[in-house]
Amino acid sequence: MSKKSLQQQQLSQKMQVFAESFHLQLPTGWVKSIRSALGISAQQLGKKLNISRQGVQDMERREKDGSITIKSLREAAKALDMHLVYGFVPVDGSLEKLIDRKAKVLATQIVLRTHNTMKLEDQANTNKRIAKAIEELTTTLKTEMPKTLWD
Repeated sequence: MSKKSLQQQQLSQKMQVFAESFHLQLPTGWVKSIRSALGISAQQLGKKLNISRQGVQDMERREKDGSITIKSLREAAKALDMHLVYGFVPVDGSLEKLIDRKAKVLATQIVLRTHNTMKLEDQANTNKRIAKAIEELTTTLKTEMPKTLWD
């Protein structure tokens, strides 16, 4: 197993934890939700963060609209006796599926480009041969992982 394959496998396993929770209905703002659930006032949290009550309200607004920094979230989590956890989840469900999809798209583009050139020269291939060529090139691209896979 190559070093890159091992890295992908290990990262996929770590991402799986996030993938399982990705479909949960999350609150629109963790800071305010946790603060309210624990009965902590904005003034009390502000004191722990060395900011004003208005500063806490601004932080909660920035979290809700997506403009808060990770540093601010980490500080709020610490003040609430929590850990900040964040991560990425591939839209395909795993890194392997993401790589497979990207490789297949690129392989299809390359094979069809060649097919169109051959067709112009009256040397067109059958659909079966085109599908096989796409499949073989997809496998090669997944193994080699060229930078063009991500263009």
